[in-house]
Amino acid sequence: MQPNLRYVSVITLSLFSLLGFGMVYPDNNQVNTNTRLRYESGEKAQALPKNNQLSEIATLNEEAIKESRQGQSKEALQKLQKALAISRELGERSWEAVTFNNIGRIYQSQKKYSEALRSYQQALLINKELGDLVQLGKTYSNIGYLFDIQSEPELAIFFYKHCLINREKARLNPSGLSAPQPDAYNISVSQTYRILGERLLKQERVVEAQRTMDLLKVEELEEYFQNVPGNQRTVKGINIAATEKPIKQKLDQTVDNAVVLGKELTTLRKISPQQRSLEQKQRIEQLVLNQQQLLDKFNEFINSSSVKAQIEQINRTARRQNLDLESLNELRDNLARLPQKSALLYPLILKDSLELVLVTPESPPIHRTVAVKRENLYQTIAAFRQALINPSRNIKAPAHQLYDWLIKPIEKDLKLSGTQTLIYAPDDQLRYIPLTALYDGKQWLVQRFNVNHITSASLTNLNTPQQSTLRVLAGAFTKGNYQIKVGNRQVAFAGLPFATREVDSLAAAVPETTKLLDDEFSPRVTLPQMDDYTIVHLATHAAFVVGKPEDSFILFGNGDRVNFRNVATWSLPHVDLVVLSACETGLGGKLGNGEEILGFGYQMQQTGAKAAIASLWSVDDGGTQALMSAFYTILSTNKLTKTEALQQAQVSLITGNWKSLSHNTPRAAVNDFSHPYYWAPFILIGNGL
Repeated sequence: MQPNLRYVSVITLSLFSLLGFGMVYPDNNQVNTNTRLRYESGEKAQALPKNNQLSEIATLNEEAIKESRQGQSKEALQKLQKALAISRELGERSWEAVTFNNIGRIYQSQKKYSEALRSYQQALLINKELGDLVQLGKTYSNIGYLFDIQSEPELAIFFYKHCLINREKARLNPSGLSAPQPDAYNISVSQTYRILGERLLKQERVVEAQRTMDLLKVEELEEYFQNVPGNQRTVKGINIAATEKPIKQKLDQTVDNAVVLGKELTTLRKISPQQRSLEQKQRIEQLVLNQQQLLDKFNEFINSSSVKAQIEQINRTARRQNLDLESLNELRDNLARLPQKSALLYPLILKDSLELVLVTPESPPIHRTVAVKRENLYQTIAAFRQALINPSRNIKAPAHQLYDWLIKPIEKDLKLSGTQTLIYAPDDQLRYIPLTALYDGKQWLVQRFNVNHITSASLTNLNTPQQSTLRVLAGAFTKGNYQIKVGNRQVAFAGLPFATREVDSLAAAVPETTKLLDDEFSPRVTLPQMDDYTIVHLATHAAFVVGKPEDSFILFGNGDRVNFRNVATWSLPHVDLVVLSACETGLGGKLGNGEEILGFGYQMQQTGAKAAIASLWSVDDGGTQALMSAFYTILSTNKLTKTEALQQAQVSLITGNWKSLSHNTPRAAVNDFSHPYYWAPFILIGNGL
């Protein structure tokens, strides 16, 4: 589709010249005189203490947005005019940008798209001048959204990308990301990433979409934990396609030149109109004229037939142009160096579809679209989870349906690539269910593939080998009862009667095991010892609770808790694996977007531990003991990766072979652990080697 660039063409006299106290409108623009920003009038903000004036600016912006949502656009613009005047008077450039963003939102709601674009780009210039990458990125998102709602996907993608690029640069110094932000943006940053991924997939720009989906998970972690730092992988952001580069170069040149002029204008504007010399007034006029000339040239360029042809060509050529992306090559190289044939699977849940992206070492990323509405997918996930946690239920119907949606569309691709291990980065509520328990009509997925969960490829080192000697620190909560507030409920957490036998069985498989039980299993005793071992095994309750990181916790044997935010303070650089064998998610039946599970995996990575095993529900004591005994026996006697050892242990429960691997026969009501309830909840997150 050829983009309609008439809205871009309005970036003329007024677009960037708004740095001063004057806003110039084209003659044909009908704007209520009450909404014109009377900067040149010399109108002064009311003399109030600065803190009061800043509070007034914030209040005016809040009230304006509220009035706009109630259809009172005229009143809203009047309030924003006043906020802008006060911001100018105080020299509060960041609030000036916020106010311009909100003016843009109101014009946008009125479908006055050219006025909205002018306001957004004025905010853009201010944020660029201030070097505020966070706000700059969000303003780019506003502009992208403006083009998006006008069905201009190529330009929407172009500006959404700039949001991502600036956001990932800012992540290297993450304290600014979590600072309180005023309401001045159409959508959240994570929504920007998600929409960008969707738009790219619709144009079959799969390489760029995969990168966006990976960084989406990093942004979700930021929204959950805050202050999530980036690294040299994330800071690369996303590449600008070759067909987009001429537009970017011209945009950057125009913005940079306009900012230089704007800085001088800002300095001159600080002088009240009454005190300006004739030379200063003439210089202001010349600077405004120079800005206008810059933007005229930019408009001529953006509206030229050659640029229109380039924009039309973007969605046809971006796939080929982006095959050599550095981040993709690095990812494929990591996959190629793994001991088993591995593929990376990214699902993305959208309103009317499930999008699958598969990355293999040998080929370009593969994209498949599954026509399923989000609410239907959610319903099936909920039904599957209920069947998983109740071994008396027939689980195969929802398990087969989810297989048809998640695996069948890529089945031939997996076979062609010879994939043995699926490295899985689940999205949204898919985080609450195990991929291993999907059913193809003949067998469970775990009988065909190893499955290794990751938070984000950008945050995961896939190729660090495990240490050769196993040394285990095993803590267990075996007796007692603690009443703990979980969300709005009081929940009783009782000692796990099987935990003693679980750690005894572990010690039988791994002679170099130290056991800590009950009161001895306290944070004070346990934490200082952890990094002396290659495996830390905690047979205790851990609650993954929808909400804040402080709501989720690990319970120690003496009743102390460590919440998920504080887990990151642990120092475990020598630990290969942390195992939590009695976790629970979805307490009270409430499912969110799985960010608490994503967050747990990330926090374990932050400790320096290579990987973690957690359970998605608290399992029958006999089943847990059987699986853990089999896992440690396999891990200690065979030269297998952690992912392979977990798969073999899970398959042994399906086949009944666990008995030959168990050092202690579980004392349980049942001896048939073939239902996924017993073996499927355990997922490995992180480095699977």
